[in-house]
Amino acid sequence: MPHYHLSFQNPLSGFLQIRTSIEHIATPELYLQLPAWRPGRYELQNFAQKLQGFAVLAPDGSPLPFRKVTKDRWRVETQGHQALEVRYNFHARQMDAGGSWLAADFLYVNPVNCLLTAEGQEQEPCTLALDLPEEWQIACGLPLSGPHTLEALNFDHLVDSPFIASATLQHQVYQEQGILFHVWFQGDCTPDWTQILPHFQAFTREQLALFETFPVKDYHFLNIILPYTHYHGVEHLNSTVITLGPAEQLMLPTLYKELLGVSCHELFHTWNIKQIRPQEMLPYDFTRENYFRTGYVAEGVTTYYGDYLLARSGVFTSEQYFQELNTVLKRHTVDHGEQNLSVADSSFDTWLDGYKPGIPDRKVSIYHKGCIGALVLDLEIRKATQNARSLDDVMRRMWQEFGRPGIGYSEEDYQRLAEEVAGISLENYFREMIFGTVPFEKWLTPALAYVGCTLEKEPAVLPYESLYGFRLNPTITTASVIGYVAPDSPAAAAFSVDDELIALNGRKLENGNLVNLLKGQAEVEMTLFRQKTLKTVKLKPDGTVHLPQFCVKKNPTATAEQQANFKQWLKQEFTETIQPAQA
Repeated sequence: MPHYHLSFQNPLSGFLQIRTSIEHIATPELYLQLPAWRPGRYELQNFAQKLQGFAVLAPDGSPLPFRKVTKDRWRVETQGHQALEVRYNFHARQMDAGGSWLAADFLYVNPVNCLLTAEGQEQEPCTLALDLPEEWQIACGLPLSGPHTLEALNFDHLVDSPFIASATLQHQVYQEQGILFHVWFQGDCTPDWTQILPHFQAFTREQLALFETFPVKDYHFLNIILPYTHYHGVEHLNSTVITLGPAEQLMLPTLYKELLGVSCHELFHTWNIKQIRPQEMLPYDFTRENYFRTGYVAEGVTTYYGDYLLARSGVFTSEQYFQELNTVLKRHTVDHGEQNLSVADSSFDTWLDGYKPGIPDRKVSIYHKGCIGALVLDLEIRKATQNARSLDDVMRRMWQEFGRPGIGYSEEDYQRLAEEVAGISLENYFREMIFGTVPFEKWLTPALAYVGCTLEKEPAVLPYESLYGFRLNPTITTASVIGYVAPDSPAAAAFSVDDELIALNGRKLENGNLVNLLKGQAEVEMTLFRQKTLKTVKLKPDGTVHLPQFCVKKNPTATAEQQANFKQWLKQEFTETIQPAQA
């Protein structure tokens, strides 16, 4: 049984001291493996770069010879010893929902970042002992086998169970269907439990009704609330880590909405990806890329349900839900990547560049395009079955036929189940929306019409985006620097990304006056710096609305049948009742 021990000497350094005791060795060589990536983010992260002072010791404390054979794999000469200890420091200074962080007042660890395993002992039960101040609590999905000691069934169980330890954890519990759901907060915040718990209960109840059974015995929402703007969430076996900020705004509408959205999203992952897993990831191989093409299921469907179920459970109004949906549309249409790579192929490429912008117009997000695809599929199934069935039935069968028995699914399995539930062929949908590069509005517009809604295509708020097809870099506020140029737009023949605009028709650009100087203008002359060289170019509108924004809205002329379909879909009346103001 591997035993792990974690301590820290100087929190200000960020270094954790980690010891791993390995027993029952029967070979002259032993291979040690540190994960190269973590579930929930499908790219290599090379955690070994954060290790310092790596050593392997015999039971008597003498060093054993070892050699690194890959970036995160070591070969140890055991010299006949049946036990050994591995020691190293780990730099825990990554504050997001997938990282680890050491501070004077709390410790947060994702074990997948920093714990290694001995080859051949991955399925052995293991313990993790934490050397912590006596008064500190531990928030974690793992059970305690002793004071400050966590116990796991195997290595996968251990590294899929992050924890927070501190003396200032805030904790409440709610219960649904006899299952305990723990909500933990770490940070300088004041949670309004009278608001939080009923909302969490509502979306939890809706998810349990959808899937009918829950994969795990209990669940933990591990929230780290930060003193600065931040947003991130990561799913785990029976928990999630959520990092949000700024702390003083936790219960204000904008940030509280984010807390609800990410919490509902991550809970849905307990079924979808933690249990309903693509066959390429069953089991996880932490040593290399695990390529898969069904990110539109793993993340796209989850993104759809994350906000949709908040509306269906009554936590969001339909208008609040549409605000979130329109944000997804805005993020999806930030460039023209949909023209060049399908969402299935973009899923395969998460291991390449899926979590950074990459070159212009290369790919789509499995979250955003996948969410749109899930919405369309849900409404297509409802239309084909006169609301008798929906995407709920597909996901329930995915859970029953693949997740619960621990069988990996293929993209053919997902399409087959969708067609069986719909009772019709969905070949065109999958060929165009999932495996193709057809514009999303071709499918979304008629799908929304079924529930009395429209997809509005409107000009961008900033006139130069619509007229000429360029955006400024929003991260540069001291100058007007080109951040994006739409293909086949007037700007494409004049600008390059990173051009610094200096003047318009001879007038200096300053203090955000570009919009005002464009008023009443058509053809304009722009002066700019490109690679420190001064240039002058001309721009002329071509009559096309470039970089439009898309919005989902209720159709004021929706028929009674469409309004009834809307209620079947969202469990809300088409016309919302306006609550009277409180006296």
